[in-house]
Amino acid sequence: MNLVRKRARSWLAHGVVLALVVIMLLPLIYMVMMSFKTSTEIANDPLGLPDSLYWGNYMEALASMGYVRSVLNSLGITVSVILVVVFAGAMAAYPLARLQNRLSRVIVMIMALGLATPNFVTITPIYVIFRDLGLLDSYLGIVLAFAALKLPLAVFFYTSFIAAIPIELEEAARLDNCNNWQVFWHVIRPLLTPVTATLSLFVMIMVWNDFIYPLLLLTDKDKLTVMIAVYKFVGNTGIDPTKLFPAAVLGSLPLLILFAVFQRQIMSGATAGAVK
Repeated sequence: MNLVRKRARSWLAHGVVLALVVIMLLPLIYMVMMSFKTSTEIANDPLGLPDSLYWGNYMEALASMGYVRSVLNSLGITVSVILVVVFAGAMAAYPLARLQNRLSRVIVMIMALGLATPNFVTITPIYVIFRDLGLLDSYLGIVLAFAALKLPLAVFFYTSFIAAIPIELEEAARLDNCNNWQVFWHVIRPLLTPVTATLSLFVMIMVWNDFIYPLLLLTDKDKLTVMIAVYKFVGNTGIDPTKLFPAAVLGSLPLLILFAVFQRQIMSGATAGAVK
């Protein structure tokens, strides 16, 4: 009887989880389904399945969006921002985690306040500064803007993680005549894999999906990110479902592919610290 109850509970738990997954995936399923329907099918039966897979919506979107170019732009910007944020954030967090004084605590608190600053507060200062520096409409400008906005998150992540690393590891390295840089690079940096995986995931999602700063800082159509390309293709004067749904699918598809390809690395990095 106990075995039967355990199996029943297990099946019930699996059923609840499966139902929740289906509910969460319903918007995605609906978006994909609608993207293959013609305007007539959408008007006649907005909730029904498409009569056939109509690829014309995607052909029009690919031809009008400059899709491949915008995806490469988003990918290059996102990867560049992750590299800058990870490297600069780890280097800044290391002394802040080890120097236990009032100044370091104040700097960490200031960095933490940066996480609570709304994006609209920083739009005007960043635009004015980048205009004066000649960094508007450039890849370097958008990468530096994103890196500056995400750096407080990196410092906050790394400071807490490095503070938990035993100081004895560094003392042992210094006994082998390692300087501060060598201690950081050969001892601390390899231990940052778990937090780096988590941080990279957060930064990737935020940068890829960001709309405001690419719209503000980039004007050349050859430099637009995929989110801006989607916006310009769909337009802001009216909603055309035959443009909206395929553009939404194409905009989110690269990120889903990246998750599918690197899911093992992401999960292994996120759980690497569990058995450290």
